[in-house]
Amino acid sequence: MSSPIKTTAALLEPIADYETSTLVETMVNDTLEITTICPDVEHGKFIIESGLNEIPSSVCGTPTYQHRSLPRIKILGTGGTIASKGSNSSQTAGYHVDLTIQELLDSIPDISRVCELEYEQLCNVDSKDLNEEMLFKIYKGVTQSLQSFDGIVITHGTDTLSETAFFIESCVDTGELPIVFVGSMRPSTSVSADGPMNLYQAILIAANSKSRGRGILVSLNDQISAGYYITKTNANSLDSFNVRQGYLGNFVNNEVHYYYPPVKPQGCHKFKLKLSPQASTLNLPSVCILYGHQAIPPEIVDMVADHYDGLVIATMGAGSLPKNVNEKLLSLKIPVIYSKRSMDGMVPTANLPKTQDGSSTSLIASGYLNPEKSRILLQLCLAGSYCLEEIRRVFRGVYGG
Repeated sequence: MSSPIKTTAALLEPIADYETSTLVETMVNDTLEITTICPDVEHGKFIIESGLNEIPSSVCGTPTYQHRSLPRIKILGTGGTIASKGSNSSQTAGYHVDLTIQELLDSIPDISRVCELEYEQLCNVDSKDLNEEMLFKIYKGVTQSLQSFDGIVITHGTDTLSETAFFIESCVDTGELPIVFVGSMRPSTSVSADGPMNLYQAILIAANSKSRGRGILVSLNDQISAGYYITKTNANSLDSFNVRQGYLGNFVNNEVHYYYPPVKPQGCHKFKLKLSPQASTLNLPSVCILYGHQAIPPEIVDMVADHYDGLVIATMGAGSLPKNVNEKLLSLKIPVIYSKRSMDGMVPTANLPKTQDGSSTSLIASGYLNPEKSRILLQLCLAGSYCLEEIRRVFRGVYGG
């Protein structure tokens, strides 16, 4: 471990004690220790913590001391637009991932009065390049931090943020601990970059006691949403994430507001991954997504079915596919999930095609889940060696099956 780097931050305003909510006036300088655990950029670990365990106050003119207890927050960095740079301040496309967590934290307001931070760079890539090895790093980073921190923030590219959030919600029993995913739609060099404010908000949300017991959260553009249901709905706009289910609250002027009391997504099945101590990747069963469209050829089913352990179909409407494609899918022995192209709505079991004897064979309705989340859920079921009826029961939990 390298020697701590010490910086001084003046505390000139009343400080709210995290446990007692007692305002403590102080004019002294608070010493922060920034400790480098690992200098490697790819796996860099740092700790930022208060150098003072007690805060001087005054009662009737006599100096007294109160123990300062701030929540400890872990930040896991994975890259994405929030960690990107462009060639000029107006570039909002064609940029490259180039910033570390340490550089991102330099751009946000001082949070030393809100929480103590430890941060780790798991990887630094565009989220389109996230693979099972990197997903394993995120899973491991989360599970190893659960018992030591009061909250976790994960910086992530927005393109596949919803998939990682869904995966972590499905595989990690977070208990009361808030885990907040955050990203941005503009690179750090943009004239109106949204990343610094998004990251600042995510840290405050993770440190807020009202965030406990809500499972995986996503913080973007002043909104707080449930990671289980979040979906990217706009490829360019700052208001890129929209969700009918799971819009939980917002962030205004340093205040966290929730519309409902703490609750986790209904029907979320928790999986226990069977990973060896030497594992370095997930090695999940392979599942392919096919996109339904007018005149979709049934032959495409034959082209992919033999190479995958399961299929997901993005159907037209609420489970609609041409008759010859349905017949081909009914003949398969592997699980086939009927999802939908539409952002909203669901695929009910009543819309599944059936054989002459009234059976849907290996076809399963996704319910509210979109194709990419259906793929992850099916992979987890297959990894757990679930039988067809067990898989159907898992999907039925989110109103599919």
